[in-house]
Amino acid sequence: MSSHHIVRDDQEPALIIANGASCSIELMGQLLEWSPYVIVLDSAMDRVLELGVKVDVLLGDFDRDFDSGSYKDSQYPLEIIHTPDQDKTDLEKAFDFLIEKGHQAVNVIWATGKRADHTITNITNIVRYRNSLKIVILDDHSKIFLLPQKFQKWYPKNTPLSLIPIGKVSGIHSQNLFYPLKDDELTIGYRTGSSNHTTEDGIVVIEHQQGDLLLMECWD
Repeated sequence: MSSHHIVRDDQEPALIIANGASCSIELMGQLLEWSPYVIVLDSAMDRVLELGVKVDVLLGDFDRDFDSGSYKDSQYPLEIIHTPDQDKTDLEKAFDFLIEKGHQAVNVIWATGKRADHTITNITNIVRYRNSLKIVILDDHSKIFLLPQKFQKWYPKNTPLSLIPIGKVSGIHSQNLFYPLKDDELTIGYRTGSSNHTTEDGIVVIEHQQGDLLLMECWD
């Protein structure tokens, strides 16, 4: 799968390929069409190269005798970024790298599945970077992103949507959801908005007053 993509403007999201469970070739291909800048994390590199993807940046702590230099010729002009800081995950360091480069948005794949601790950390990091980078995490079952205080989008009838609070979220109102929310409060570990769905074709409106609220667009 070649990704000799054409850069159309500076607003297109970068693409980070992490080291969790793989997604479908179809999903990766769709994202590569829109991603002029591809970062692969550490030991996912061999899996990515098997798919024929052209990589711009290889980033990580390169532990376990990982030979990052072995990819220079096959992926020329590959940029290799060694980030040995053990206080951050490789994905966090990739976010920091993109922010320093002036990027405003990124799609992330292979960030879920495999180890649950990695999945939870990767998803909740969306909130940590809310003021500096728009992050969307995708896999074959969901698209996960942080909601603004007022969100509106058209969805088909019966689209599964889950509202996941990070901490406590209050003053939540919704329109066109099967389980409506009216000045409600959600708290992680106690009450979430998992497995809701749209009532009919049309605009879904979700508003909240305080807190960090993730939306998962789900499909099975």
